[in-house]
Amino acid sequence: MTDRSTFPSTFADRREAGIHLGRHLAQLGYGSGGAAGAGPLVLALPRGGVPVAFEVARALNGQLDILLVRKIGAPGYPELALGAVVETDTPGVCHTVVNEDAWSQRLRDSGAFALERERQLVELARRQQRYREGAPVAAMRGRTVIVVDDGVATGATMRSALESARMAGARRVVAAVPVASQEGLDSLRQSADVCISLLVPPGFGAVGAFYDDFDQTTDEEVMGLMRESGRGAEGA
Repeated sequence: MTDRSTFPSTFADRREAGIHLGRHLAQLGYGSGGAAGAGPLVLALPRGGVPVAFEVARALNGQLDILLVRKIGAPGYPELALGAVVETDTPGVCHTVVNEDAWSQRLRDSGAFALERERQLVELARRQQRYREGAPVAAMRGRTVIVVDDGVATGATMRSALESARMAGARRVVAAVPVASQEGLDSLRQSADVCISLLVPPGFGAVGAFYDDFDQTTDEEVMGLMRESGRGAEGA
């Protein structure tokens, strides 16, 4: 069992959190120990997961990429998730995750779900173009795929990403975050082979409470880190 007393109770920022998470994953044997890019595929959930994943990929000599996920919100209540759309490593193909509850079912029957899904697919394609010049996420089949975010509250977005990696044929699917609620972490266990969180605090409130600096990650920061890793769009 992980001794969580070895980690700080809060992180200075996402980069520091990524350094701690990367070191921990290396200690667990996820690093290649060889040339850069020979390790696992580290997939960041943008935008906040990218600075964390950048440091994880560097610690593991892994390949960094972004996995784009867009929540499908209820009309008038965008924070109420009905499901999500997530890209796959097949060009032009996205995976749709639907929450199985009565409210989501009613909105599917009314057509509101389909309309919001189409809107989010357009935004996903826009970000794919901006971050990777339209290229799909790196191929996952047969690889160890580590999906990274800056934290997990409910786990809905992370679950969508893990399911996409599983459907793409990843050999091993790992969920890794600096901090998570116990409920959120438990919700991921059926979708991942391994779930790792450095901190699982009692009385979890919000992910940002465990960072001294939790300012929004910008597109410019995302693209800069992706270019530095060798995966981003040139001149974006």
